Amino acid sequence: MSIESRADSCTVHIDGVAAIVTPQMSVAAALLQAGVMRTRSSVSGETRFAFCGIGMCQECRVEIDGVPHRLACQVRCRDGMSIATGEPQSRDA
Repeated sequence: MSIESRADSCTVHIDGVAAIVTPQMSVAAALLQAGVMRTRSSVSGETRFAFCGIGMCQECRVEIDGVPHRLACQVRCRDGMSIATGEPQSRDA
Protein backbone atom coordinates (compact mmCIF):
# COMPACT_ATOMS: atom_id res chain seq x y z
CA MET A 1 0.00 0.00 0.00
CA SER A 2 1.33 3.44 -0.82
CA ILE A 3 1.73 6.19 1.76
CA GLU A 4 -0.85 8.36 -0.06
CA SER A 5 -4.09 8.76 1.88
CA ARG A 6 -7.38 7.53 0.45
CA ALA A 7 -10.91 8.54 1.48
CA ASP A 8 -11.11 5.52 3.79
CA SER A 9 -7.64 6.05 5.25
CA CYS A 10 -5.39 8.78 6.56
CA THR A 11 -1.68 9.14 7.15
CA VAL A 12 -0.31 9.81 10.61
CA HIS A 13 3.35 10.06 11.60
CA ILE A 14 4.37 7.92 14.56
CA ASP A 15 7.79 8.90 15.86
CA GLY A 16 8.51 10.34 12.42
CA VAL A 17 7.42 7.24 10.48
CA ALA A 18 4.35 7.48 8.22
CA ALA A 19 1.54 5.01 8.93
CA ILE A 20 -1.76 4.58 7.08
CA VAL A 21 -4.70 4.19 9.47
CA THR A 22 -8.47 4.41 9.47
CA PRO A 23 -9.70 7.96 10.06
CA GLN A 24 -11.21 8.44 13.51
CA MET A 25 -9.65 5.29 15.00
CA SER A 26 -8.08 5.97 18.38
CA VAL A 27 -4.42 6.87 18.46
CA ALA A 28 -3.87 3.85 20.75
CA ALA A 29 -5.39 1.58 18.08
CA ALA A 30 -3.23 3.21 15.40
CA LEU A 31 -0.11 2.58 17.50
CA LEU A 32 -1.11 -1.06 17.93
CA GLN A 33 -1.83 -1.43 14.20
CA ALA A 34 1.59 0.05 13.40
CA GLY A 35 3.29 -2.36 15.82
CA VAL A 36 4.34 0.38 18.25
CA MET A 37 3.70 -1.15 21.66
CA ARG A 38 4.91 1.89 23.60
CA THR A 39 3.27 5.13 24.59
CA ARG A 40 5.79 6.36 27.13
CA SER A 41 8.41 5.30 29.66
CA SER A 42 7.88 5.18 33.41
CA VAL A 43 10.12 7.21 35.71
CA SER A 44 12.23 4.06 36.13
CA GLY A 45 12.50 3.61 32.34
CA GLU A 46 9.98 0.79 31.88
CA THR A 47 7.96 0.74 28.67
CA ARG A 48 4.28 1.65 29.09
CA PHE A 49 1.27 1.17 26.80
CA ALA A 50 -2.48 1.67 26.97
CA PHE A 51 -3.99 -0.49 29.71
CA CYS A 52 -7.63 0.40 30.39
CA GLY A 53 -8.61 1.97 27.06
CA ILE A 54 -10.92 4.53 28.68
CA GLY A 55 -8.49 7.15 29.93
CA MET A 56 -8.48 6.26 33.62
CA CYS A 57 -5.05 4.65 33.91
CA GLN A 58 -3.15 7.46 32.13
CA GLU A 59 -0.66 4.89 30.74
CA CYS A 60 -1.37 5.90 27.13
CA ARG A 61 0.01 9.45 27.32
CA VAL A 62 1.74 10.56 24.12
CA GLU A 63 2.63 13.84 22.46
CA ILE A 64 0.22 14.71 19.64
CA ASP A 65 1.00 17.58 17.28
CA GLY A 66 3.44 18.99 19.83
CA VAL A 67 1.01 18.84 22.77
CA PRO A 68 2.31 16.53 25.54
CA HIS A 69 0.32 14.20 27.80
CA ARG A 70 -2.55 13.54 25.39
CA LEU A 71 -4.43 10.28 26.05
CA ALA A 72 -3.97 8.00 23.03
CA CYS A 73 -7.11 6.03 23.87
CA GLN A 74 -9.24 9.19 23.83
CA VAL A 75 -7.90 11.02 20.75
CA ARG A 76 -9.04 10.11 17.24
CA CYS A 77 -6.68 9.98 14.27
CA ARG A 78 -6.81 12.57 11.54
CA ASP A 79 -4.75 13.04 8.41
CA GLY A 80 -1.33 14.57 9.01
CA MET A 81 -1.32 14.01 12.77
CA SER A 82 2.09 13.72 14.41
CA ILE A 83 2.36 11.27 17.33
CA ALA A 84 5.49 11.07 19.47
CA THR A 85 6.00 8.25 21.96
CA GLY A 86 9.56 9.16 22.86
CA GLU A 87 10.82 6.17 20.89
CA PRO A 88 13.95 6.94 18.85
CA GLN A 89 13.06 8.09 15.33
CA SER A 90 15.41 5.54 13.75
CA ARG A 91 12.72 2.84 14.16
CA ASP A 92 12.39 0.64 11.06
CA ALA A 93 9.03 0.86 9.28
